[in-house]
Amino acid sequence: MEAIVLGGAGFLLAVLWFDLMFDVQVRSHRGDTLPEEVLASISSYYRRVTTDAAPMNRFVAIGMIVTLAGIGTQAVIGHLAWGWSAGSALLAVPPIVLAGARVVPAAVRLGGRADEPVVQSQLARQIYRDHVFCFSSIALLVVTQTVAAVVS
Repeated sequence: MEAIVLGGAGFLLAVLWFDLMFDVQVRSHRGDTLPEEVLASISSYYRRVTTDAAPMNRFVAIGMIVTLAGIGTQAVIGHLAWGWSAGSALLAVPPIVLAGARVVPAAVRLGGRADEPVVQSQLARQIYRDHVFCFSSIALLVVTQTVAAVVS
């Protein structure tokens, strides 16, 4: 079961890495509004991956479901000690919920470029911060599952 969780988490980590390659552009700008070339770069990326990529963009949601289902199955069948599954759930659930509740809607909105530049800048910075949290949490999930696979 660890292989399923690791596969799903690894996929999510790769997606987050690609997102962060665009998100990091916000780091070097301190003003309220990001430069137009930065907003254009980030927003066009999010338009492509959230809207234009349909139906392929659904694979991210599938990766999330597979990861959570794998962790749930680990807990139910007792393949791992309860602590490993509980720890994995604590690492997986918050970033997945955050992605569905805030990151994806913000990315769709940013990709539409309908807001004023200051609002687009706020969205881009929020997405960046959220992605850093999600990447860290999913990376720790990969470590946790790898260690669990070795010690069990």
